[in-house]
Amino acid sequence: MPDSIIRATGVHKTYDTGTVKVNALRGVDLTVERGEMVAIMGPSGCGKTTMLNCLSGLDEIESGQVVIDGVVLHDLPDDERSDYRARRMGFVFQLYNLLPVLSAVENVELPLLVSGTSSTDARRMSMELLDMVGLSNRAQHLPGELSGGQRQRVTIARALVNQPSIVWADEPTGDLDSETAGEIMDLMCRLNVENSQSFVLVTHSIDVGNRAHRIVRMRDGAIVDDGNGQASGT
Repeated sequence: MPDSIIRATGVHKTYDTGTVKVNALRGVDLTVERGEMVAIMGPSGCGKTTMLNCLSGLDEIESGQVVIDGVVLHDLPDDERSDYRARRMGFVFQLYNLLPVLSAVENVELPLLVSGTSSTDARRMSMELLDMVGLSNRAQHLPGELSGGQRQRVTIARALVNQPSIVWADEPTGDLDSETAGEIMDLMCRLNVENSQSFVLVTHSIDVGNRAHRIVRMRDGAIVDDGNGQASGT
């Protein structure tokens, strides 16, 4: 029987600019199974990133429910939700979000240090992750001394260092050339298989989408095809 790790039901999100209200998400229903890699695709402005942010608890929702591994995410107080994200989730962004004054290994170990892991254990675990993504020989380099693909590998190592159940990735290959993008997807697909982690990817790239287990297509704040032949939202 399938084991759901993400279950969203009737999720609505509205942005109020003061002059106009934008219905960013309109009754989204989505289920992601444990160990599944799902790509979210659709035209710019259709709500892909908003959905990722709402499902991961980075953004509030107006109504509906998001259950992550049995936990009703938006029922948690802000500090508990932040702690849950730090312990159970990893995030990969298009523009890396690495701290430029920290070395690669220092960037990777930062989430562990913030969560109370000892400096010795944090360094050991971070070096293991950098080795996993093929960058142990660049551990002491600053982000500015790395290529785009290497910076994204550091970002992926940082996202995985706390052994998260779910990795959320927003355009993880959007700033990379096609060859490097393929290498990053090779890496994420390998980690998905080896670690049985669930990946939810927002992407414009059909090449990236085709590497996922299924493609969820969005339009105008609603899921029009969840990859299983079902639509969601009205």
